[in-house]
Amino acid sequence: MLRQVLSFLPRRAGVAPIVPEKSVAGRTLLLLITIMAFLSAVTLGGVVLVQKSAIAWSADVGRELTIQIRPVEGEVMESNLRTAVSLAQSTPGVAGARALTIEESQALLEPWLGAGLDLSAIDIPRLIVVQLSDPADADIDQLQRNLQAINGASLDTHAAWRQQLNTMAGTVVLSGLLVLGLIGVATVLAIVFATRGAMATNREIVDVLHFIGASNKFIAGEFQGRFLSIGLQGGFLGALLAILFFLLIGTAAGSVLPSEATAQVGVLFGQFLLGWDGMAFVLAVVPVIAVLTAVTSRVTVRRYLSEAS
Repeated sequence: MLRQVLSFLPRRAGVAPIVPEKSVAGRTLLLLITIMAFLSAVTLGGVVLVQKSAIAWSADVGRELTIQIRPVEGEVMESNLRTAVSLAQSTPGVAGARALTIEESQALLEPWLGAGLDLSAIDIPRLIVVQLSDPADADIDQLQRNLQAINGASLDTHAAWRQQLNTMAGTVVLSGLLVLGLIGVATVLAIVFATRGAMATNREIVDVLHFIGASNKFIAGEFQGRFLSIGLQGGFLGALLAILFFLLIGTAAGSVLPSEATAQVGVLFGQFLLGWDGMAFVLAVVPVIAVLTAVTSRVTVRRYLSEAS
């Protein structure tokens, strides 16, 4: 026992700490923290991807308006289309306007009516797509007033769709943050149990350290330093695996999934490209996990020693 204590005390000389680096407890905790860091990084990366996609959605939808011309008895559809296009193009802030052809309009109805239907005998509404150069400078009110001169014309600013997209993206982001919080709680609990297990395993050494005058602060500092090292290693490994995961899933999404499924996944997560800002968020998991591990172990050790004394 005395040899163990004396070998522990000169820590500055390079002697092993209370929790040895190659112990079963140390390796198990390292694996656990790596898994938790990986899950945290993947969750955070997913939140970043959804948030970036939501911003892109909102920007794209905000730069486009739709004019619908409904069939009205006594009105010539083609004439109304040309008038509406002219009114849209003369509106300040509008970059261009184009009326969809009959074939394009029929193609828009295929998801609901099915393919192969002959709609030539039916007067279907026609659409005009209006592209804005700058949504902030576009005079939407003027265009709305001008369109009142055309029977059956209505303007859709897509505000409802933007609201739904933002709500959906906000829900996904909030859910991701809640999952991230649960992972953090699970990580703290795992560190607490691992620290108390290490304290129980080395109880005799701790008692002798107390006997020769070592303070609780000193012992807690030793545990904190060791667990900080484990947290850094586990956090780095987890973040690295998360980055590789996003690279692999982005590569495999286009080759494994059908084209329709790939398009749907792409709408939500883009091309799984984190970018530099996403990479920064993922790498931020490393110091957060390390600090969380060190602080949790120190608090646990101090409380354990207070209860033991």
